[in-house]
Amino acid sequence: MLEPVRLSEIKKKAEAAMNKRPAYGNDIDLEKYEKAVPVREKITSLDQLSSSVKERALHAGVDASMRQRSGSYFQLDQSVVHTATSMEGVELMDINAALEKYDWLQDYFFKLIQPDQDKFTAYGATHPFGGYFIRALPGAKVTFPLQACMYIGREGMIQNVHNILIAEEGSELHVITGCTTDTHVSQGLHIGVSEFFIKDNAKLTYTMIHNWAPEVVVRPRTNTVMGKNSVFLSNYVSMTPVKDAQMYPGCTMQGENGVARFNTVVYAPKGSHLDLGSKAVLKAKGCKAELIARTISKGGYIASRGLIQGDVPDIKAHLECRGLLLSGDGTIYAVPELLGTVPGVDLSHEAAVGKIAEEEIQYLMSRGVDSDTATALIVRGFLDVDIHGLPPELQAEIKKTIDLGEQSMM
Repeated sequence: MLEPVRLSEIKKKAEAAMNKRPAYGNDIDLEKYEKAVPVREKITSLDQLSSSVKERALHAGVDASMRQRSGSYFQLDQSVVHTATSMEGVELMDINAALEKYDWLQDYFFKLIQPDQDKFTAYGATHPFGGYFIRALPGAKVTFPLQACMYIGREGMIQNVHNILIAEEGSELHVITGCTTDTHVSQGLHIGVSEFFIKDNAKLTYTMIHNWAPEVVVRPRTNTVMGKNSVFLSNYVSMTPVKDAQMYPGCTMQGENGVARFNTVVYAPKGSHLDLGSKAVLKAKGCKAELIARTISKGGYIASRGLIQGDVPDIKAHLECRGLLLSGDGTIYAVPELLGTVPGVDLSHEAAVGKIAEEEIQYLMSRGVDSDTATALIVRGFLDVDIHGLPPELQAEIKKTIDLGEQSMM
């Protein structure tokens, strides 16, 4: 449990920022949403979920059958209704239970994300929260992914989440987080604070799949710190409508020879406003980072941001933002940034926004392919991001999500 002094410090900082707008994205009126919601009953197995809930969760990469999964976490509204693991060497539990169990965990709580960063982190620090605590023990190699689902089942509510993930020295961990809503939910707000700690010689693969409703607002706040020889692979996929999403996850590479890769694949239909990005700060020699974004607008707005900062010599990083406009009323705003603070850094970027070339469609049609199929093939090729180091199970989940999105956009 958080010590009273520590809790008081966090709340004091947060209260000073309750009206602080974020640096990017639209402002949101928190008073529009329901804050107090009924407690949901716990379940002993994901099989106890209704068929419709299972289907919605599956579209966000969370499989209730637990096939090729090493553990599951399920949060329904503000209630953690299920946690279970089947692998030795990994802990998965409700963050509140973990704070109660481990006194040392308070040193990780609001360490990488400041409670006064903006009004959303301030809300997260001053209101009841759910969320998961995941820890891979030293040397543990967790073969199959853990899965976590953030599910909104009540109309117009705020879902408040705080996650802490620790990959101890020499461990290897794969996590899928799927975020979605019930079929009857049209509006809601998700606030998620996530803090990831990747120790020396550890590897974390983290895949987030969003499958929200058209009027849902999403405000994740994520930061990661990396030790020496560590690896962080971050994948974000959003291929369905969402009203407003703003996220800018970052990682600080403090140990030598770390490797970080961010892969972002998003689609914005008409009515969706996405302000997304990623940031890597390389602070130790031999570190490498790659930030890759593929964005498609069919009438929606996308800001695709990326920042690479090199603070020591002998580091290398690349940023790539590519956008595709499928209709005349969409917008893609690419913002690649490089910041080198010392000689000897190797930073590069490329950015491009355009439409499908007519000659490409004509070429495929000349080979007997109709216009719609030609367009679909070109879009599929555009979204085919080469994600290194993914186990086949994760690659299959990402491909499945992209395939579903392709069907809707075509």
